[in-house]
Amino acid sequence: MRAATEAAKRLVLEVLGWSLLLVGFLALFLPGPGLLLTVAGLAVLSTQYGWAKRMTEPVKVHAWRAAAEGVENWMRITLSTLGALTAGAFGALWIWSPTPPSWWMLPPTWWLFGGPAVGITLIGSSLLALGLLAYSVHRFHDRPEAVAEVKRNERAYRAKVARRRRAHLRLNRMRGARDRVWHGRV
Repeated sequence: MRAATEAAKRLVLEVLGWSLLLVGFLALFLPGPGLLLTVAGLAVLSTQYGWAKRMTEPVKVHAWRAAAEGVENWMRITLSTLGALTAGAFGALWIWSPTPPSWWMLPPTWWLFGGPAVGITLIGSSLLALGLLAYSVHRFHDRPEAVAEVKRNERAYRAKVARRRRAHLRLNRMRGARDRVWHGRV
């Protein structure tokens, strides 16, 4: 019974992870939160695969640092809020779908291409950005201890990468391998 439950859980996690990764990859080229969905897919897959965990680790470190730096002062918070609200306004425009203006020289099908689906993804991205911004403000703004924790985690990650690099180079020397280049991530 327990083996069947574990197998079902693994199947659900793999289907969810690969689906998020695929949709995220497509959303990199189409309107939508492509990077966020790609990272979410990798995060789900990291529970099943070591390679996915290794790929999400540097992203996680950089994302926490960006979240902390993004709310360092009120100017950054204001500009981020305006950017998210602008994306939402464009989404509302896409849903409203006004007729092309007289100066529009391309065929009318190129005016606000994609229709309401694009507007919905823009509004969703805007709401997601505002939510993440609110979380970052709550977690990091005027909280030096939280920012110090992020910096400690980044230093620990860099030390781990340096240890991996030294081990890789040592192993190559032991093997006498020609490939002296380390292909890891920093």
